[in-house]
Amino acid sequence: MKTTFKTLVAVALVSASAKAQTNWNVDASHSKLGFAVTHMMVSETEGRFKIYDGKVSSTKADIDFTDAKIDFSVDAASINTFDEKRDGHLKSPDFFDVEKFPKINFVSTSMKAGKTKGTYTLSGKLTMHGLTNAVVLTAVGASKIIKDPYGMERYAFKVSGTINRKDFGLVWNSVLEAGGVAVSEEVRLDINIEITKAK
Repeated sequence: MKTTFKTLVAVALVSASAKAQTNWNVDASHSKLGFAVTHMMVSETEGRFKIYDGKVSSTKADIDFTDAKIDFSVDAASINTFDEKRDGHLKSPDFFDVEKFPKINFVSTSMKAGKTKGTYTLSGKLTMHGLTNAVVLTAVGASKIIKDPYGMERYAFKVSGTINRKDFGLVWNSVLEAGGVAVSEEVRLDINIEITKAK
C-alpha cells in the first residue's frame, strides 16, 4: 500500500512539473539573425543568416524567462551579405568552411534578470567552425505576450552582443596599404527573435 501511494505521488509530481513547463518555437519568418563587421576600418558591412531553428522552454509564469533553456541551430551556408562573391568567400575554408562545418549552434547556460525589468544577461555556449566558446549576450524582452488572430501566443526578444571571430578560428584578413585590416575581428550581433507557444 505504501509503495502504491509513493508511486502515485511521484507520478503526480512528474505530471505537475510537465504541465508547468512552457515550450516555445522560433518563428523564423518573423525574426532576424543579423550581424555586422567593420570594413576597411571606416564603414560597416551587415549580413544575416536566412535559415535557422530554435526552441525555448521555461517554467516561470507569464514573461519571466530567468530559468529559460534555449537551443538554437543555424545553417552556416545560409549566410547572406547581399553580395554573392563575398558570400562565396565567407562559405569557403577562409571563413566558415560550410562543407566541413555546416551548423552553428547556441545552447544557453543561464538567463539572469538585468537591472531593468524585461532585460536579461544571456550566457551560453556558441559552437562555430568546430570550436565552442562561452559567450555573454544581452536580451530585451517584449512588454507582454500577445495572441495573434489565429489564437497563437507570441513573444519576442531583441538580442545583442559582440564576439571575436578569431576565437572561432575565423582568422582570415588582409592588411591595407594605408594600415589596418580589411575586416574587423569583432562581430556585432543584431538579433530579433519572435517565438510562438507550442500547443
